[in-house]
Amino acid sequence: MFDGLTGKLGDVFERLKRRGALSESDVKEVMREVRVALLEADVALPVVKDFIAQAGEKAVGQEVLRSVTPGQMVVKIVHDQLVEMLGAEPEPIDLNAPAPVPILMVGLQGSGKTTTTGKLARRLTQRDKKKVLMASLDVHRPAAQEQLRILGEQTGVATLPIVPGEQPVSIAKRAMTVGRLQGYDVVMLDTAGRLHVDEALMTEVASVRDLVQPHEVLLVVDAMTGQDAVNVAKSFKERVGVTGIVMTRVDGDARGGAALSMRAITGCPIKLLGVGEKMDALEDFHPQRIAGRILGMGDVVSLVEKAAETIEKDEAERLAKKMAKGDFDLDDMASQLRQLRKLGGLGGVMGLLPGIGKMKKQLAGANIDEKQLAHQEAIISSMTKKERKDIKLLNASRRKRIAAGSGTTVQEVNRLLKQYQDMSRVMKQMGKSGMLKGMMGGMMGGGGGTPPQLPPGGLGGLGGGGGFPGLPKLPGGKLPPGFGRR
Repeated sequence: MFDGLTGKLGDVFERLKRRGALSESDVKEVMREVRVALLEADVALPVVKDFIAQAGEKAVGQEVLRSVTPGQMVVKIVHDQLVEMLGAEPEPIDLNAPAPVPILMVGLQGSGKTTTTGKLARRLTQRDKKKVLMASLDVHRPAAQEQLRILGEQTGVATLPIVPGEQPVSIAKRAMTVGRLQGYDVVMLDTAGRLHVDEALMTEVASVRDLVQPHEVLLVVDAMTGQDAVNVAKSFKERVGVTGIVMTRVDGDARGGAALSMRAITGCPIKLLGVGEKMDALEDFHPQRIAGRILGMGDVVSLVEKAAETIEKDEAERLAKKMAKGDFDLDDMASQLRQLRKLGGLGGVMGLLPGIGKMKKQLAGANIDEKQLAHQEAIISSMTKKERKDIKLLNASRRKRIAAGSGTTVQEVNRLLKQYQDMSRVMKQMGKSGMLKGMMGGMMGGGGGTPPQLPPGGLGGLGGGGGFPGLPKLPGGKLPPGFGRR
């Protein structure tokens, strides 16, 4: 979502860092360019004015102008101001109330409210180990209640049985009664939406709010609607009393201004981000990390957290022991490919690495094919168990059979086997040096280990000559920044 803003600010700060010393006029010129970049990203004008006034005042101070690296000091000031504008500290969903905790989901029709209800319920059930009940109060949109019931089946979360003709307030009352009697920790109430804010919608939502006294009122807004999302948030806050905002379609090509304006104008914290269609595509909103992404600093902490959630501890420990013994076969490589896909593929991983924002054009020219990971899994799946254990069995005729079975070419099979040999060699070296143990300890939090480190050469180093499976190389054979060093 922030790609456009990241690119523009990156260009501004790259020019700034190349200058040795800065004058007051230099800093003011940079602030003018930052102002234009924010306005082009659809940030509200009052927010931009406040941002530039506060950041500009700090940036022309003597501390910056006399700094050894004044350019970097200005970047830090802009970063800190972005964090302050976004809310300084993350504010998670608050469940600190007597059970069952009522959570009211509000928003306009088409904002992704029902899907977000399912995502959040799944998250509370799986991550926070809460017993959750979902209830649809939307009696206006056809099949809205049925949609939530199906989401409940998909995520393993209970839904309130549908009673035809029952009105929203009665549904909410029944949901809270069931929640109390059956020992639920959380009751999530998915209210109806409209195509725009109107009196009937607000009256209905306010009636439900007065009845259940929700501990959280989460407004779901579509990031693609731009500044109109801010106006919607203001209306709901005035009439219903919103406690937090969930932004959906953050993975789209919206300019990001709504997110930057939302907190400053409404005073309501952004609590969650919807980053995809899948039911696990929901992230906590961390102002520090979002500011880092906008300024091209990456978000390695989120990447590590996502890895810790995605990687199964038992499987990872089993694999680490095998690697330590130098025993790394193609089944293990397939497991690694699946883990990489769970992390969001190469695009998802690289988007969180520092410096990638500057390389967008080069990466586009490198033709990253996310399907390549699936193709490589298909190649391995087309082998017999014996072949996966011992690649020496793979003569020319077997390679032709594997290529035909996986829908690929013999050249692709050969390339995968070369990558496997390179990875196997590096894994043996890491096992001997004890690096694998340190990496696994950091990733799994074993004994308070240090955060996981990349092996020498970064992810690209895992492939030696061939590179990590599916990892692109930029023109000239270079790897993206962050991949080539620890």
